[in-house]
Amino acid sequence: MIRQVESGIDLNRGIEMATLSLKTTLFVILLAVGLHADAVLGDETRDQKLPRQEFQSQATIPYREQKFTGNVGTSYKNSDPAQFPKPVSAPKGAPNVLVVLLDDVGFGQFSVSGGAIPSPSMEKLAEEGVFYNRFHTTALCSPTRAALLTGRNHHVAGTGIITELATGYDGYTGMIPKDTATIAEILRQNGYITSWFGKNHNTPVYQTSMMGPFDHWPNGLGFDHFYGFMAGDTNQIRPFLYENQTAIGTPQGEDYYLSVDLADRALQWLQNAEAVQPEKPWFTYLAPAATHSPHQAPKALIDQFAGKFDAGWDEYRRQTFERQKKRGIVPGDAELTPRPASLPAWDSLNADQKKVYSRMMEVFAAYGLHVDQQVGRVLDYVESLPDADNTLIIYIVGDNGASAEGGLDGTLNENAAFNAYQMTLDQILPRLDEIGTEKHFNHFPAGWAWAVDTPFQWTKQVASHLGGVRNAMIVKWPAHYSKGGQIRSQFTHVIDIAPTILEATGVSEPRSVNGTAQTPIQGKSFLASLSDPDTPETRTSQYFEMFANRAMYKDGWWAASMAFEPWALTRAEFDPITAEWELYYLEEDFSQAKNVAKENPEKLEELKALWWARASANKALPLDWRGPERFSAELTGKPNLAGDRTSFTYRGRFSGLPEGSAPDVKNKTFSVTAKVQIKDRANGMIWTQGGNTGGWAFYLKGGKLYAAHNHLDVERYIVQSESQVPGGKRTLEMKFDYKGGNEMGGPGTVILLVDGKKVGSGNIEKTTPFKYSVSENQDIGTDTGTPITYDYQTPLNFEGRLEEVSIKLDGD
Repeated sequence: MIRQVESGIDLNRGIEMATLSLKTTLFVILLAVGLHADAVLGDETRDQKLPRQEFQSQATIPYREQKFTGNVGTSYKNSDPAQFPKPVSAPKGAPNVLVVLLDDVGFGQFSVSGGAIPSPSMEKLAEEGVFYNRFHTTALCSPTRAALLTGRNHHVAGTGIITELATGYDGYTGMIPKDTATIAEILRQNGYITSWFGKNHNTPVYQTSMMGPFDHWPNGLGFDHFYGFMAGDTNQIRPFLYENQTAIGTPQGEDYYLSVDLADRALQWLQNAEAVQPEKPWFTYLAPAATHSPHQAPKALIDQFAGKFDAGWDEYRRQTFERQKKRGIVPGDAELTPRPASLPAWDSLNADQKKVYSRMMEVFAAYGLHVDQQVGRVLDYVESLPDADNTLIIYIVGDNGASAEGGLDGTLNENAAFNAYQMTLDQILPRLDEIGTEKHFNHFPAGWAWAVDTPFQWTKQVASHLGGVRNAMIVKWPAHYSKGGQIRSQFTHVIDIAPTILEATGVSEPRSVNGTAQTPIQGKSFLASLSDPDTPETRTSQYFEMFANRAMYKDGWWAASMAFEPWALTRAEFDPITAEWELYYLEEDFSQAKNVAKENPEKLEELKALWWARASANKALPLDWRGPERFSAELTGKPNLAGDRTSFTYRGRFSGLPEGSAPDVKNKTFSVTAKVQIKDRANGMIWTQGGNTGGWAFYLKGGKLYAAHNHLDVERYIVQSESQVPGGKRTLEMKFDYKGGNEMGGPGTVILLVDGKKVGSGNIEKTTPFKYSVSENQDIGTDTGTPITYDYQTPLNFEGRLEEVSIKLDGD
């Protein structure tokens, strides 16, 4: 009974019921799932599992501490010789493991998979290793990363969505549960040293402050060393960085770029590991921010692409598709899928549109080439090591498809979309030359995201179609398989990475980790396919879900139901029960171009029923298709360290408090009061939340008092005092009276006061409703990120003595 429900071998009852109303069918399916959910989930994890050899690791970790078992006399002279506890050793011959994961990459983006963006380092790796052209992700970053680290489906790993949009249901908490231990934790407790460099988007936003808790930070997820940023994205030139659990702030060096820094740090760590413990294998996870927005790169690289994309996105797809076929990455009989009706043809655009869109793609291409170069430095170093042949490299070229979150016109500020605001071409054109610099969180138009997802339909977020979930992957392990330059077409998924690493390292899957019984790993090792191109697929079925975009794959068939286009900022009512489904047979339709639902109604009903069963068993329910409003802690009830407090006091300089842990001043009346001692013509930041993507600043400049609000990098409002603030002990105050009522993002009035006396006032016509930034912070006495307004330069350290800063909400 259990296997029948899980595998679909005996779904006759579900299919027969399909002749009844769809809602009745759903009720029967969910009733069965409710009775057998655990069995369904467990069967999925074990069906067609590759046989394992006996390993020396144990099923319960950590290992028991060793105690001295000899005789102890009255002194060392009549005692047995002392013996120190022996450290746990990795299995004999266990390889080093390097996992590289890029961000927001289309299948047809880089030259390694036929795209127009050069990727010499990836191409070299593919020539030496094996290229997988049917590898799949989850359609969004945090979920893919949780699935990668744990080997479980993203909902089972608590990460059905990015942590900023978490809702609190088990599949959507935004935190990896203790019963889904990471591959790093398993390897660390089996004799590996572990490290993580780059993006961490798997810690709940309300746990990223300097006060923790730290059990969901990288060090708490099994990594001995972490260096990177704690957010979904960050300014590539002005990031706020952490080393382990310590905030180290924003690098101030000239010509700084995050990708270079991450490569430098990874190289240094590997050098240290090889110098100090060359006999001990290492596991390194390198997760650059590229090519997620903001798209930023050195000017010299951007200039190399001048005019390269003037032919537009339709021509890009045609040329890329031809290259993909020539390389054998796409079968010769594959069809190029058409442009979505809501995306304009390139030839229909006017001159200004083409100018802006081409420039944005030039910057994006430079960004991609830059990260390829920096990751290439790490790959070159690994290749130079004495144990290079016994190093397993898994290079995942994107955690989802290319991002269309820039909207139809592109944007100077990705965060605007998170606040349900779409920039217009007229707002972008005057600042065209600033694109690619630290001044903006720019993102190219959706048309380019669709283009670099060639040959598939749609983009990031759309888990129903391959443009959202099909990414390239390159694997190299010379000691296991030395013939390079080949292509593998076995259907694989990101949850299969962890068990593949376990099989390669000789470490058994534990049943208990740190006292917590484990949910079995759901991934299936594909290691055999590395050396055998004809090995059968170990993954014959997989469900997909993101923002209610759904798909079910089984034995070559793919059922798909799309909820919303990814550039839809606001999302109306939607009924997942009556939503339309499509059907594709991928064994004969690589690009997902032929919808055969009408010809195969029974197969479609079978896969729909199976999707609901898998969704329930894997905690993907309830479906939630809401957009930007899920960023709001007020609307979703997400925890906040600020809690229900309305009064906050900070003494002295206090920087780096993430927005999710800071007082929420959005959509309400609030005040900021500072007790200071200053000299005449003083300068300095008093309080700021956010940065160049949105937020507030309260500061002194040239002795005058200022309050500024950045509305999504679209409009900046500055209120200043009528005269300079005299030196001495002063009380400086900024009051914001919100006039928006129940409306979010409404207007208000700022009043500036010195020692209780009004010295300036002004109107703020629009405020940022949901999110100031994904990666900027609240700072007191300094500005660690990008400025709210370019009226000042960061860090704008406070000159004088900042005794106390108090924030009060709702006029208290």
